[in-house]
Amino acid sequence: MPIVASRRYAAGRIAEAVLPLDGQPRDTLPPGSFDWIGLHAPDAAEMALLQAQFGLHPLAVEDALNPMQMPKVEAYGQQLFIVARTAVFDVGEKIEYGQTALFLGADFLVTVRFGSERAHSALRARLESDAERLAEGPDYVAHSILDFVVDGYQPILEKLEMAVQTIEERAIDAFPEPSTIRRIFRLRRQLRRFVRIVGPMEEVCERLATTEVPCIDAGARVWYRDVLDHMRRTLRRIAGLNETLASVVETASLLEQHRQGTMTRQLAAWAAILAVPTAIAGIYGMNFEYMPELRQPWGYPAVLILIAGICGGLWLRFRKIGWL
Repeated sequence: MPIVASRRYAAGRIAEAVLPLDGQPRDTLPPGSFDWIGLHAPDAAEMALLQAQFGLHPLAVEDALNPMQMPKVEAYGQQLFIVARTAVFDVGEKIEYGQTALFLGADFLVTVRFGSERAHSALRARLESDAERLAEGPDYVAHSILDFVVDGYQPILEKLEMAVQTIEERAIDAFPEPSTIRRIFRLRRQLRRFVRIVGPMEEVCERLATTEVPCIDAGARVWYRDVLDHMRRTLRRIAGLNETLASVVETASLLEQHRQGTMTRQLAAWAAILAVPTAIAGIYGMNFEYMPELRQPWGYPAVLILIAGICGGLWLRFRKIGWL
């Protein structure tokens, strides 16, 4: 069986380092004692042994074996079944998802993990070093696991925020390249998927923090409220990233329109200036015999002075209004 750890605790201390998982029904443990079993990617036969030994509900076992469940919390008699989704930032700015299912009873906690590389070994070691907290029971351990899962979202958000900040700064200088635009839409798609898969974790934490459910003492709800607060902050950061990415394209388009408008005004101003000598030269280029000033010695320089004066006046005017 893919057992990561199977231990019994009494008064916050390890009572048995390895528990036999043979499918035999358990006896009721004395007060202050509980079992914590951690599994990674078990199959149906292995889960059947745990189902028989801990009296797990068959519907909960079925959901635990499906690694594509949405986050939820269900009460089955005096047991609680919780599904949490884990996430990790993979190559190519892609978010990969896993699942951690928790079977919480009055004197046991069974965790089933699929697709997550973040094992609970470090968390277990930290809890075992704090006997006072571990003595609070399996509901406190369940809180610690949910807190561990939610904290795992933070490195993803930090990397996404760095990527979004880089895109935003570059969009101010120049209109994004097609590759950058594709990256923006790819990130937005990842963020929408993150909210769809992980977003229900807020409802799970809220129910555990505010509703009376089996196996969670009223005094332990304050710990779940802390997880709920972390989850809400995570969703707010995701919403901020979505808004920033949406505004990047809009802002870049406005800046590009402004740059194009400036260029259009400059071209229009130079076209107006060049139209003056073109028009005057076109008039005097007509092949008529009788035209004024054709035989005047001052005609040519006068026309050049006229052209220069009009063009200079136009240049000063356009310069004054900011077109040049």
